Amino acid sequence: MAFLIVVLCILVLIVLVTLARFNAFLAFLIVSALAGWWLGMPVTKITASLQKGIGDTMGGLLIIITLGAMLGKLVAESGAARCIAGSLIRLFGTRYIQWALLIAGFIIGIPLYYGVGFVLLVPLIFSVVYQYKLPAVYIGLPTLAALSITHGFLPPHPSPVALVTQFHADMGLTLIYGLVVAIPALLVAGPLFARYLKKMPAEPSSLFQTTDNEPAKMPGAANSFITALLPVLLLVLMTGLQHLTSEGTEMHSFLVFAGDAPVVMLFCLLVATFSLGVFQGRPIKAVMAIYSEAVKDIVMVMLIIAGAGALKQVLADSGVSEQIAVAMRSWHIPVLVLGWLMAAVIRACIGSATVAGITAAGMMAPLVTAGQVDPNLMVLSVGAGSLMFSHVNDAGFWMFREYFNISIKNTLLSWSVMETIVGIMGLLGVLALNILITG
Repeated sequence: MAFLIVVLCILVLIVLVTLARFNAFLAFLIVSALAGWWLGMPVTKITASLQKGIGDTMGGLLIIITLGAMLGKLVAESGAARCIAGSLIRLFGTRYIQWALLIAGFIIGIPLYYGVGFVLLVPLIFSVVYQYKLPAVYIGLPTLAALSITHGFLPPHPSPVALVTQFHADMGLTLIYGLVVAIPALLVAGPLFARYLKKMPAEPSSLFQTTDNEPAKMPGAANSFITALLPVLLLVLMTGLQHLTSEGTEMHSFLVFAGDAPVVMLFCLLVATFSLGVFQGRPIKAVMAIYSEAVKDIVMVMLIIAGAGALKQVLADSGVSEQIAVAMRSWHIPVLVLGWLMAAVIRACIGSATVAGITAAGMMAPLVTAGQVDPNLMVLSVGAGSLMFSHVNDAGFWMFREYFNISIKNTLLSWSVMETIVGIMGLLGVLALNILITG
């Protein structure tokens, strides 16, 4: 009966978000309260459970997501992102321009929030398309695939960070595993798949044309690359050094502190404040204004994650999460596949990768806590499932259609198939990595 109530709650959530057009945060709060009531929780404890879920979830995420958004906004506003793309295009030349844009999308996608990266990259894609008279979808889709993969697999993006917190995974190790899984997924969903889309017609709307930054105001290439990639480099470096030192030593303790994601992000943001801001002639007040705008961009994302945390806590406090975990153990489906499947189904129904990932994580957390699976791989498995089959209920689907000015049929054949390939390749990569790790 408890399992049916949970299914009903997810259906109510889907109806509120899709048909009733409710704000996702409000929908989560309503469903969380209903879930507590239907599952027999004392009404006096439901509110406390909601508050605890929101507090516990956001306590570990607020610093990382906020600092990550600030860094990404500065990378975009300073012209560093365009400098990275331009440098790669010059390096690879016209023959391999698709690869140049793909790598640019991957590098730019690491610090940039998904929506910002999308809006920033599309005019760049079309400027290359017009300059070299190339097929837009063939050139652009691999770049956006790279952006999608960083959004689903790699910290400091909100969804992977939230999953790391829920599963008590290691941020640095998850990032390393994520990079390993991301590369084959990107190659198949990007250049390999795009080869079949060369003849797909697309024309950009003039609405999406943007002006370039003045060259004099743009940072140098080395500065741009180092600042954008610094969080990844430091997280990977600190994780590696921690494994080379003995636990209990002062050096190990320092590396644990220095490699903690909030500390890394704060350090990287301070570096960027000067390297992309003050040293480029931008007043500190102007840099802080950029940071304020960045927070506005991600407020709703954080609220949605908070709402998902409230639902997770209600399911935990009512005991139903443990009941579901016990029931799942008899399904004879590998835990990694089960997490992927849950996220994929919710993604197809709701459309939001973040909501799908966090909701599925709430169901899978007891199995991870019980030690049945590597939590770092579970983050990637759920993340891969949350990217599956983007269609008409996903904002990304419509952004791609409108920016590239193609039919719904062709959007399904290009964008939706690409996202599905990313999800499937992500799962295959996680399963292969699990075999290597477990022997």
